[in-house]
Amino acid sequence: MNERSNAARAIPILGLAHIGIRVHELERSVRFYELLGFAKTAGPLGPEPVAILDHSSGLVLNLILNAPQASEPNVLMDTGEKHPGITHFALLCPDILAAKAHLEAAGVPLSGGPVRFSAEAQAIFVRDPDRNVIELHQRG
Repeated sequence: MNERSNAARAIPILGLAHIGIRVHELERSVRFYELLGFAKTAGPLGPEPVAILDHSSGLVLNLILNAPQASEPNVLMDTGEKHPGITHFALLCPDILAAKAHLEAAGVPLSGGPVRFSAEAQAIFVRDPDRNVIELHQRG
């Protein structure tokens, strides 16, 4: 099969609808994601309560409020055994050094970086209160 026939058979995708993140405590998670520009707009809703956070960029987070303990390690990142799954998500950021200063002023430590991947890309990494990894990625 060539690329053209594979593309013709692909399911049409219009974009990213939302990212679901399992968290332990809603208010501390909302405070963290507010630092990144998200605002709680709904919830908790549903049988496994979900709070909706919107960002002016159009990105939506679903905070799923069913993590049983606040201090458990992230099984995808903090154990020697490697499990399949999403290890992090990356948010485009126009200035990671300004973001780094903003996070540090708020008392949020980096978990990695700044890292320069190439002349066109650099990033910093941070963990949310439930140890989920977020990359702030700057192009150029």
